[in-house]
Amino acid sequence: MIVDSIENLERYAVLNPRFAAVAEFLRNNDLSSLSAGKHEIQGDELFVNVQDAPVKSREEARFETHREMIDIQIPVSGSEEHGWCPLADLPAADYDATIDMTLHDPADSAPISSLASTYFVLRPGQFAIYFPTDGHAPAITTTTLRKAIFKVKA
Repeated sequence: MIVDSIENLERYAVLNPRFAAVAEFLRNNDLSSLSAGKHEIQGDELFVNVQDAPVKSREEARFETHREMIDIQIPVSGSEEHGWCPLADLPAADYDATIDMTLHDPADSAPISSLASTYFVLRPGQFAIYFPTDGHAPAITTTTLRKAIFKVKA
């Protein structure tokens, strides 16, 4: 996982060459003016999903992981809290290849927050990068939230 300011995103292009294309897209587009939904940048290997996330508490959040894609999450309006946990510490769960997602739930009646190693707040102007080994519970917020999620082929 990486958390940083958007102006530093291009520095991470050494980790994945498509990160430079994300930085270029951000320079040339206003995320707040994009409509909700999927916007292709480089076909299925790089695109952005713009969404209006509903109010969600820590208890309602679910940890997710992805096998094929890296997430770069950017809040557009409002801040959001994220939970993070290494994949190795998450309970096993079924993988849905159609959406490249595994949703991990705590065992029995344990609260979802029992899985988190770290919670942090992400604000507009910042981003979080989640690799396939990063469990994340995003969009924990007390208000509706517009956000952009860049999906980058790992």
